[in-house]
Amino acid sequence: MKRPSVYVKMRVLGAIDVAPGRTRHERIHQVAQMTFLDEQGDPHQFTWRTIQTWYYRYKNHGVTAMDGSPRADKGKPRKVTPEEVLEAINAALPHFHQSGSARTRTPTKTAIYRLCIEKGLLNPNQIARTTFCRFVREHELLKDHPSETRRRLAFSMQYANQLWQADTMFGPHIGGRQAKLIGLIDDASRVLCHGEFFFEENTDAMIKALRSAFYKRGVPEQLYVDNGSIYCSQEITLICARVGCVLRHTAVRDAAAKGKIERFFRRVRDQFLIRRLDLSSIETLNRQFTHWAEQDYNATVHSTLGMKPIDRFGVDLSRIQFLSPSEDTDELFYAEATRSVKKDNTFSFRGQRYETPIDLRGRKITLRYERHRKGAVIVYEKDRRIGRARLLDAVANGMRRAARD
Repeated sequence: MKRPSVYVKMRVLGAIDVAPGRTRHERIHQVAQMTFLDEQGDPHQFTWRTIQTWYYRYKNHGVTAMDGSPRADKGKPRKVTPEEVLEAINAALPHFHQSGSARTRTPTKTAIYRLCIEKGLLNPNQIARTTFCRFVREHELLKDHPSETRRRLAFSMQYANQLWQADTMFGPHIGGRQAKLIGLIDDASRVLCHGEFFFEENTDAMIKALRSAFYKRGVPEQLYVDNGSIYCSQEITLICARVGCVLRHTAVRDAAAKGKIERFFRRVRDQFLIRRLDLSSIETLNRQFTHWAEQDYNATVHSTLGMKPIDRFGVDLSRIQFLSPSEDTDELFYAEATRSVKKDNTFSFRGQRYETPIDLRGRKITLRYERHRKGAVIVYEKDRRIGRARLLDAVANGMRRAARD
């Protein structure tokens, strides 16, 4: 049997959080009885000792310890992705053909790089000229029509929530700022799991869209995305691992691999954006888009399916794993940090001192928290939820101690 990929391993570890059992040891034994499908749909089952080994490797060394092969990015730049270089090239090339001549020769890689720097499309501190040229050569970023030489097979999942496709589309301008639509569509039913416009295309926006989609349509077995920075972030990888979702990435310059979400975006442009929309605020735009998506798109017969996407999604409703809305479930989407508890049972976080809910002196703990909000800080110890940390109140502690004496 072939070795499982890192995505399969992370999905196995994510199942530990939701498996039945009072202790982690019991939950691992429950996971050992489950069957997991890899990216090709082949089934795998693992012993509890193997799962336990993966668990400790992940807790001690992170995601990189789950893959025994050499680094995939060895010798490659880690500041700019191939997708970002391709976007810069596509924005720069029209400036070389403004003369209108169809026979204009393709500019050199160095000339394109210089124009990208002049126009602010790339930052010289992020990518040097030699690195840029190597990127163009290795990924064939200037090759015309790469999809014509790539063998491609049409595919469709058998059941709803086996695979979602996600991508970003540039939308209208509101108050001088361009809105971007993050959309997630189910492969089998074509139902729009969630779509929302944001001003910023960043990790925070992706987490918000992903959380809304999981609550509305359940947790998919696989999430298919490109190599954009928000889809490769550590936070998104961690969230998918927690809920047991395999995060898959397309090849560079292979937008056609996500054909269903691309066709949906075309429908958004042809049927939604052509309307007389109220663009007074992004909240108003999102209300109009949600109404169109639920009342028109999801509730209209799809030409390929022969039925409404929402009805096709409902056919497999019994197979779908939903997240129960609760405060504990929200923690699946929190960021993580590790701390060591001091001898007085306190730790420092974000410039403040906290007390742990129980005595954890001298131990290492994991904190879950909202990235850009001063809310609750949740303490985990060896994957076990301990509870909320309390802000240290030394005066109150002193008064309680005096009362006891």
